[in-house]
Amino acid sequence: MAPTALTIAGSDSGGGAGIQADLKAFSAMGVYGASVITAITAQNTCDVTAVHPVPDAIVAAQIDAVLGDIRVDAIKIGMLGAPSLIETVARAIEGFEGAVVLDPVMISKSGVALLPDDAVDALKSVLVPRATLLTPNLPEAARLLDASEGTDPVAQGKALRGLGAGAALMKGGHAAGQSCTDWLVEAGRETPFTAPRLATRNTHGTGCSMSSAIAARLAKGEPLDAAVGRAHGWLHGAIATADQLDIGKGHGPVHHFHEMWG
Repeated sequence: MAPTALTIAGSDSGGGAGIQADLKAFSAMGVYGASVITAITAQNTCDVTAVHPVPDAIVAAQIDAVLGDIRVDAIKIGMLGAPSLIETVARAIEGFEGAVVLDPVMISKSGVALLPDDAVDALKSVLVPRATLLTPNLPEAARLLDASEGTDPVAQGKALRGLGAGAALMKGGHAAGQSCTDWLVEAGRETPFTAPRLATRNTHGTGCSMSSAIAARLAKGEPLDAAVGRAHGWLHGAIATADQLDIGKGHGPVHHFHEMWG
């Protein structure tokens, strides 16, 4: 049977992030993708101009429909816009036994807030402890910890594990320097994944794509460190070839299928 992953996230009409990026990442990793849409956004490479939340009951119904029929090996969770929706998703996946990758989407690439302040506490209390892996960037980690952006991602990763997450991948894209290092913080072990920083503005959807690629590798049965390593290398290639796509006038998408065409 084909390995299968489920994404629970918002839709991006421009196709670069959210559900669309997740399904592309699943496919690029050789995994069948199912989806649950939590919000519809009017979005392109320049801006998010509107967000329409999907009612909690419809989100729950989507999850129940998928899990009630399809064997799902891993779940990736992205954009969740309200405390009630966070609690709805937590209840709906309560009996799921596979890996859960939680990407705490808070701000769009264009700077639009996607997670209100009152939802952060709900995320920390009901979904972070459910996560096999939490994948924040540095601003997201700081907000989850109610702290300023620190210079020690490993210490922040340990603090996030203290909130109940099985492991934390501290993404280094917002840091400075000629190289970019992501730190995988697990119990008793910290593993760096480093690549040269690339000069391109076409990085729309990197967080969504990275977390989905990891979920896909976990769905294939890979250990966490191997899954992160494979996803890290693939995403670097997707960013390196992003300019070939030439999509939109703003922050264009990464090239999910760079290993297949382009």
